[in-house]
Amino acid sequence: MAVFDTPQEAFGILRPVCVQLTKVQTTENVERLQAQLQTVSDSALQELQEYVLFPLRFALKTPGPKRESLVQSVVQCITSILSTTCVKKQDLLQELFSELCLCLSSPSGLQPPAPLSEELKLTVIQALHVLMHSAYGDIILTLYQPSTLPHLGFAVSLLLALAEQEKAKQIKLAALKCLQVLILQCDCQEHHRPLDTVETRQCGNLFASFLPGISIALSRVITGDIKQGHMVTVSAIRLFYQTVCLVMADEQLATITQDEEKPSGEQSRLSELVVHRGPDWVKSTADKLSLLIHKIVEFASLHPHWKVRMELVELVHLLMLKCSQSLVESVGHLLKAVVGLVNDESNEVQSKCHEILRSIAELRTVAENRDLADVLSENLHSLATALPRLMNSQDDQGKFSTLSLLLGSLKLLGPKVSIVLNSAAHLQRLSKALMQVLELDVADVKIVEERRWGPEDSLGEPLGSLQHGKGQKKYFRFFIDERIFLLIQQVCRVLGYYGNLYLLVDHFMGLYNESVVYRKQAAMVLNELITGAAGLGVDVLHERETAVSTEDLKGTITSILEEYTDQANWYLTTSIDTEGTSDELTVKHSRVRAISRGAHSSSLISSSSPSSDPNPTIRSMNSNIWQICIQLEGVGCFAYVLGKEFRLLLVSVLYPVLEKAGDSTLLISQTATGTMVDVCRACGYDSVQNLINSNSDYLVNGISLNLRRVAHQPHASRVLEAMLRHSDASLLPLVEDVIRDVLSALDQFYDDRASSFLGVLSTLVAALVQWFVVVKGKEHPQEQNLEQQRKQGKGSVITPMVQEVEQFFLDYIKQKQIAEGNLPAMEEEEEEVQALPPEPEMDDSGAEGETPLPAHAQIAKDVMERCIHLLSDKSLRVRLKVLDVLEFCVIVLHLHENHLLPMAHRAWPALVTRLINDDPLVVLRAFKVLCTLAEKCGDFLRRRFSKDVLPKLAGSLVTQAPVSARAGPMYSHTLAFKLQLAVLQGLGSLCEKLDLGESDLNKVADACLMYLSAKQPVKLQEAARSVFLHLMCVDPDATWLLLNQICCLLPYEPPHPSLQPVKLGGMGRQRTEFTDNVLGLLGELQRRETAAFQAGPREAPEPQPPSLTEALG
Repeated sequence: MAVFDTPQEAFGILRPVCVQLTKVQTTENVERLQAQLQTVSDSALQELQEYVLFPLRFALKTPGPKRESLVQSVVQCITSILSTTCVKKQDLLQELFSELCLCLSSPSGLQPPAPLSEELKLTVIQALHVLMHSAYGDIILTLYQPSTLPHLGFAVSLLLALAEQEKAKQIKLAALKCLQVLILQCDCQEHHRPLDTVETRQCGNLFASFLPGISIALSRVITGDIKQGHMVTVSAIRLFYQTVCLVMADEQLATITQDEEKPSGEQSRLSELVVHRGPDWVKSTADKLSLLIHKIVEFASLHPHWKVRMELVELVHLLMLKCSQSLVESVGHLLKAVVGLVNDESNEVQSKCHEILRSIAELRTVAENRDLADVLSENLHSLATALPRLMNSQDDQGKFSTLSLLLGSLKLLGPKVSIVLNSAAHLQRLSKALMQVLELDVADVKIVEERRWGPEDSLGEPLGSLQHGKGQKKYFRFFIDERIFLLIQQVCRVLGYYGNLYLLVDHFMGLYNESVVYRKQAAMVLNELITGAAGLGVDVLHERETAVSTEDLKGTITSILEEYTDQANWYLTTSIDTEGTSDELTVKHSRVRAISRGAHSSSLISSSSPSSDPNPTIRSMNSNIWQICIQLEGVGCFAYVLGKEFRLLLVSVLYPVLEKAGDSTLLISQTATGTMVDVCRACGYDSVQNLINSNSDYLVNGISLNLRRVAHQPHASRVLEAMLRHSDASLLPLVEDVIRDVLSALDQFYDDRASSFLGVLSTLVAALVQWFVVVKGKEHPQEQNLEQQRKQGKGSVITPMVQEVEQFFLDYIKQKQIAEGNLPAMEEEEEEVQALPPEPEMDDSGAEGETPLPAHAQIAKDVMERCIHLLSDKSLRVRLKVLDVLEFCVIVLHLHENHLLPMAHRAWPALVTRLINDDPLVVLRAFKVLCTLAEKCGDFLRRRFSKDVLPKLAGSLVTQAPVSARAGPMYSHTLAFKLQLAVLQGLGSLCEKLDLGESDLNKVADACLMYLSAKQPVKLQEAARSVFLHLMCVDPDATWLLLNQICCLLPYEPPHPSLQPVKLGGMGRQRTEFTDNVLGLLGELQRRETAAFQAGPREAPEPQPPSLTEALG
């Protein structure tokens, strides 16, 4: 706290120190004065301000070289005084300003900043900063007169040189901060007197002289080395736009009159330095500033620090707000900056950009300003022209910025987009740019390779669906980043939102039909145009004047769907399968013949001919696959747009979509499934099952009609296949007649179309297994419900059990009468029985008076009958599919033995041929069918298996055993290994389920014994052990004896000398390659015998292994 509060007291303590400093200018005297100043109050120091400053100013003005430490001490002391007092005299302010500036200048004057220490430079800059803040009231304005222009220019040049040339970050920041104060734009917490309009214009006139130098120097600082730190760049950007707004403000320039354009008063060199901001000067300066702004925007928009990008957004905001008229040439660069940062990674920058864009939209800065709209339109044309080149040369971040600029330009144009697109040049440039940017990468072979094998993997409700606007992940030629595709989607939607929908759809449909090269891209754009036209998923700044009506949307969508589902665009070659390719070509050729009679046949033929190449390449097939997927996604988008109104279009759309849901190409099938889920949600259906069942009437009708002309409509079976895969048992009564049509078509076209029909039959029987699955000998509840419904419809019938009980009692009565000698009664009864109508013959359907089969079982039986004839087909694929279908049929029919066993008898010869004399793949699949038959038919196949199959299987195992024992690790990838493994894994269960005799079991054991060798692959050893584990259940004694003949470690001593000693072949042998596996099996057998012995007293009725052994023995 100050000790001396009055000026008299303060003068008394300060006078000796000031006198001493005036006499001798040393650092010690300055520090002594500084110490005394701490004891003086602020009010007293204010009265003595000039007196105390005199020795300090004298020390600075003393001629000759001075030590830097002295100058630094003096400047620090001046700063201390100015920070607690106010400068109230104009002369003192100007003199101090000049003296402090001289401390930084070079003595020669050639190099503005003197080569001083960094500490001294920083101290002087801080002193200037404090001096400007200490000016009292209007005194500060005395610095901003034409007479002081040289002094201001000198200070500005010094500070700019320090900000540009110094390495120290603190000096750069201090110099920029001081310049900010110098142009009266300080943003500190202290209260500053606001300038009125006249004063602001006066400062603008004054600083117009410095604008070129300030702007050029600051642009160099902004675009300088990134190592200078983000704060320097932020301060330089802030100073740049504050200076430009001070000089180029539209409000100021509008008040300048013709009289003020010429200098008035004394004609002197000082007045000549003042710039008069007339129209010519404004135009010239704006052109030059445009170059600097472009340079700053290009650099700062890619700066890694978010605060620099945020300050750039502030620059755009203020310049657009205050200088949009004067800097009209720079508007494109400014909008480019804010639009390019609208998707910035920083949330703060994003929100600020959105705020500025909304403010621009609300003020209608662009919409009501023809010059700005023309600038944006021209920029849009230039950007569309350069877009393909930029997409080919920039990295993903650059592409993202470029597309952000394109999107922002469209948003700012708002309703004027429609006017711009009326220009053919603009629309052509933009559409061709989108076509090139959206070009897909179709070189990936995996797209063609990924197939949908088998129906069981996809039965039931799909796990997920395509998200609206996203669809399958696509791989583009010119970019990888997913954000870029999202930006392109937004561009297309904004075009659809603001543009003339009919004009855009017509233009892009023209591109769609113009060339196969553009077809995929045009379809993507069309999908997004419709979504944007409906106002869904689009972010805009201006509301459109009139929304598109639902009727217009429906009409446009209908025309697009007609083009999508046209045969030339829907049935494209997607694989090199012989049958599939011939189908597609048949469709295309029939399409060409049909359209060749029309007026536009030449164009249609030329547009569809590339897709009908009889020798398609991987690229062309990939391209076709993606085209179909994009068109399917379009169906989902259109359903999303129309909602429940889309139900009216299901009559023409659902059938083609289901065709693709049954496609063998995985990508197409998945996309079609997702499309169906999207249609369900849009149309208000609960599930895909509900969608299919509700529309099954015309689906079934379409399938029936197309099955009658299979040559021209080869994909009808796919629709039925997709219906079965995505529905439930309630669909079966609806499609029962269609299934019979499929079987009839198979009878007619089994030579060339068996594969496609077997695909749907495989899906059918797999669905029957799932819907009517059998668990623990009881049918699925759905099967019982269908049976009860059938009984209620046709009346109840006598079950086989009731017939057997009735027949038992009739036989009992008859036998009793015979025993009692009542023969006449017996004869009368016989006559009565003979007179009765033969009821069993009425119910006899070829299966011993059996009850008629349930619908699903009858279908499985009919399918199995067809498959038996196709087991010997020349096509490997057909034989494999037939075996799959057979297996499912056996599972469905296994509760109906009276029907299953005759069918198994008929299928047996062909199945045996497949097992013993066919391709290894077929043998593998046939063995699987054999295992299923054995499980369901039991001992019915015992004799057949023993006679026809077992010798071949055993011989094959014996032959292959030495080969597998010598093979290396790669052998496990061969078909021979897989066949060996499958036979060994299934042979044990076959022996157990068929209850084979002793001789057959010996064949199996001898064949599998060699696979217990340690030289065999591990998986084959495990499979061989499983065979012997099953043999233990059938004949444990014989198995024990066989294993002990190989290896026996325990000596068996006779319990009495009269008995002969037990001699087994494995006694006394050394360890061999079989020892480990044999000992493991013997140990397992011992554990089973022990467990059975311990459980014997409690579970006497079930001595399964012993009784079975005795019976076989």
